[in-house]
Amino acid sequence: MSARHKHPGFTTVRKCKAIVPLLLSWFATNARDLPWRRTRDPYSIWISEIMLQQTQVKTVIPYWQRWMRELPTLQSLARARPEKILKLWEGLGYYTRALNLHKAARQIMAMHAGKFPEKFDDILALPGVGRYTAGAICSIAFNQPTPILDGNVIRVLTRVFGIGENPRDKLTNTKLWQLAETLVQTAADISRPASRIPHPASLASHFNQSLMELGALVCTPRSPRCCDCPARKHCIAWRENRIAQLPNLARRAATTGRRFIAFVVKCNENFLVRQRPSGVVNAQLWEFPNLELNGESDLKVVAKSALGFAPKNLRPLCVIKHSITRYRITLEAYQSQLKLAPTKTRQPDQWLAPTELKQLAFASAHKKILAQLSP
Repeated sequence: MSARHKHPGFTTVRKCKAIVPLLLSWFATNARDLPWRRTRDPYSIWISEIMLQQTQVKTVIPYWQRWMRELPTLQSLARARPEKILKLWEGLGYYTRALNLHKAARQIMAMHAGKFPEKFDDILALPGVGRYTAGAICSIAFNQPTPILDGNVIRVLTRVFGIGENPRDKLTNTKLWQLAETLVQTAADISRPASRIPHPASLASHFNQSLMELGALVCTPRSPRCCDCPARKHCIAWRENRIAQLPNLARRAATTGRRFIAFVVKCNENFLVRQRPSGVVNAQLWEFPNLELNGESDLKVVAKSALGFAPKNLRPLCVIKHSITRYRITLEAYQSQLKLAPTKTRQPDQWLAPTELKQLAFASAHKKILAQLSP
């Protein structure tokens, strides 16, 4: 490792000491009133952090509130059926997160006697928890000076410290983690808080949240509100007019279009649906029989491949467009009414009534199809 990536030098430490009180004071008067900020319960904070992964705050709030009503404790999560967990998560995306929460809850029951662990390494060992999430839980719930580094924090640090290298590069990423650690340790070491700085018992917690909040509200990717930034006079990007160039992220992979056909088949007031297998995207969620088009365009041929039989009266129902990572997906849905159920269907397809369908967790695009069927 090169010398410039080893440990923060004297100038960096001095800058950190100058920035930390400014961000703490700013956070004390500008923090959003988010429901998970009204508690220090590690279970509640853990759920919020997992939900917030790659998901906007405004989207998470109602999901978190409903989750905490239905599964208010770690024990209730561990006991819950996977079907209930997926239904609570329905529409939030990245469903592996929900399944990992269930696995982690059972792991905590087995290995920690049902008490959420306080040690960083124990939290990091939980399914679905990475270095950032473990650090966030340790600092927010237990006020430990553990660093955090997500997209918001990367943006703040690269701009304030004028880091022009790609933050995804190993050496640069290591430097950013070290900066984040120096900052939160500096906050934890404050012994006599100044005006509007919270009690020392919550300094690490409040400082890490101030970094995230600054990136979310002020130091935004586009049109940042530099005039409102408490760290502006210490910001190299602002002083050198490099805000638009930082962080220096590599271009994202080009998007790829994909086309699917779904079949909504009704017979005797029941609909044909299937559950996705484990180990695939949207595992264990429900969907209507469907198939990705790779050259074949004859609808009856596609239908027979997807269903095991070819309905004669297929009619267009709707078109759903959505994205998963770099894929731009078009899902065309066709409907058909049968008088008699076919003797052969694809395994493990099932005929279910509308009341039964409403109890199941559907993949987001297929939930939109289901909404088209509601009276």
